[in-house]
Amino acid sequence: MTAATAEAGLSGASQAERTEELIRTRIHSGAYQPDARLRERELAEALGVSRVPVREALMRLAAEGLVVLEPRRGARVRRLTLRDVDELFDLRLSLEVFAARRAAELVAGGGSHDALRAVMDEAEAATLRGDAASIAAANTAFHAGLVTMTGNRLLQSSYQPSLGLMHWLFRLTGTEQGAQQHCAEHRQICAAVGAGRPRLAEALTFAHVDVRREPVMAGLAQVLPAR
Repeated sequence: MTAATAEAGLSGASQAERTEELIRTRIHSGAYQPDARLRERELAEALGVSRVPVREALMRLAAEGLVVLEPRRGARVRRLTLRDVDELFDLRLSLEVFAARRAAELVAGGGSHDALRAVMDEAEAATLRGDAASIAAANTAFHAGLVTMTGNRLLQSSYQPSLGLMHWLFRLTGTEQGAQQHCAEHRQICAAVGAGRPRLAEALTFAHVDVRREPVMAGLAQVLPAR
């Protein structure tokens, strides 16, 4: 496929989104290894697009924390470490727990959780299919949905750089049994938010994140460098 063929029926935004997803998938699968250089020209040729959507995709992936942009050196795949994972858990316990409580408070005040419920439906469907890639994406979207529900722009901008790492972590640690348990716990959190019960949503979210910290760190200790 040539760049001209690929671009013929796609808008610039669609090209960038598709390119972003392809690069993200290859990072998650290990096709693009940690610290590997991501050169615009090579990526454009490999993906059959021009360099413009590649450049936009790399910027988006950098905002998610998957790619590092270095002055005069271009882009490279981030090198995930145990320290990154440990700090990610710290961040999630701070931001997501607050977000769950705040989301439930807003529902209690008359707000809607329809958007979160829609994401939950997607996660349940992906879990039933056993689609690992879709499960990881839907689980990431669920946690992001809690933050979005708060309407707090500063919170959202603080949380955004962790999304790529979270998605990557879900792909690294996902199992069929784990996916089913994740889905069940998300369903409980969604129900608590929908019922307008802030303290329950807060407690469920804390337990959901915190209970996985030790086993995830132990499991990745044989795979990831410490720092």
